[in-house]
Amino acid sequence: MAPAAGREAAAAGFTLIEVLVALAILSLAVVACIQGFAQGLRLLKLAGDHQNAMLLADEKMREVVDPKEGREHGMEGLLAWERTIRLLETPDLKPADGGAERGRVFEIDVRVAWPEKRQVEVRTLRLIPPPTQTTVSTMPGTITQPGVTPTPSGGTGTSPLGGLFGRPR
Repeated sequence: MAPAAGREAAAAGFTLIEVLVALAILSLAVVACIQGFAQGLRLLKLAGDHQNAMLLADEKMREVVDPKEGREHGMEGLLAWERTIRLLETPDLKPADGGAERGRVFEIDVRVAWPEKRQVEVRTLRLIPPPTQTTVSTMPGTITQPGVTPTPSGGTGTSPLGGLFGRPR
């Protein structure tokens, strides 16, 4: 009986080969997990850089209030930006009878690049209506200002929403 019990005890354990194979499989799984996390961190940094570039491009686009043709460039931290504004030919906005111009269309192009040889480009069109003479009566007497429209509250403003923002309720 003693020899049979010894064989069962030896059969219940792991051999050296089995332990080495298990460690090899475990090490491959750990390496794959670490590479997956590293790739995720690289993508997170790339997404953050892209978001910062888009925010800067949007900011540079919104800075243009009264567009004039030309090119500007600069640096914001590690981000290099370039803004190009050009007047587009719009024959549909020019009356055939030679009357007053209906407006001008500008193309605003903002390009932002960062050191990893990546860049984003944002382009929009902006319609600038022709200047008009509007008479606004706020006090006794009248004031004539080009491009200013009266708001429902009686003040003046340039908001197409009629001065909804900043008005006390």
